[in-house]
Amino acid sequence: MSHTHTTYKSKQKNLLLTIILNVLITLAQIIGGIISGSLALLSDALHNFSDVVSLFISYIASFLSNKKASENKTFGYKRAEIIAAFVNAITLLVIGVFLIIEATERFFKPEIIDASLVIWLSIIAILGNGISVWILHSDAKNNMNIRSSYLHLLTDLLGSFAVLIGGLLMYFFGIYWVDGVLTLIIAIYLLIVGFQLVKKAFEVLMLFKPSDIDLDDLLLKVNKLPKVKHMHHVHIWQLNDNEVHLEAHVDFEEDIALSEFDDILEQIEAIAVKDYGINHINIQPEYQKPDNKNIIVQD
Repeated sequence: MSHTHTTYKSKQKNLLLTIILNVLITLAQIIGGIISGSLALLSDALHNFSDVVSLFISYIASFLSNKKASENKTFGYKRAEIIAAFVNAITLLVIGVFLIIEATERFFKPEIIDASLVIWLSIIAILGNGISVWILHSDAKNNMNIRSSYLHLLTDLLGSFAVLIGGLLMYFFGIYWVDGVLTLIIAIYLLIVGFQLVKKAFEVLMLFKPSDIDLDDLLLKVNKLPKVKHMHHVHIWQLNDNEVHLEAHVDFEEDIALSEFDDILEQIEAIAVKDYGINHINIQPEYQKPDNKNIIVQD
């Protein structure tokens, strides 16, 4: 079994396990939130439910991305995970706005809450979300799709800590307005991380040049190569988390042989891979013969 296939199976297993964990957490928080009357707990349950949805989307996208390319789908489903990341990031923003509205209403109209139940359920949520975050941590580093679900879970973990703190303050000091304040803090954090991920996924979907690639520096290095006159019509885009593509035309100073072009192409590829992480390169060679019509011959 190849390393890639093993990684894929491991990623699928991790996603499935976190889905099951979050379904259980969500059910517990919904029941507890209704019984206790805690908006923060219900808000956390809502976010947990969005985690289940995002994890399921990530699971399907991960499955699709592993499907082989075909005659009609020459890239296969390699962008499925980027689309999933974009959708999941949008849900973070939507939930964040919803929570701000609900938190504002609860802040001005605080309600009596069964703080002891809030405390115990938040502890359960911390354990469940903590395990989920730990499971997806390594995959989130190199995969935008997994990272979108990881951020859902991470914000939930932080939210559960906030709910626990709020529950303790309500239980020992009777400060019930803190429920709305903590919900507002969670919502603001959701908006921040959600916007960052939406921006990144949108840039990939729109085929924007990756921000960490200095195009001027790349052109300078390529144009300095022997017999290279000018590289132009440059297009750089990120297909998914693993593939960055470069497409360009290269003008040569003289009519070189095909074998020479292959040597220069290898040098361009070495620069692109080593310095910029570009691993798919397509170069079109060009040579324009001098215009002899304007040359004046004197006797």
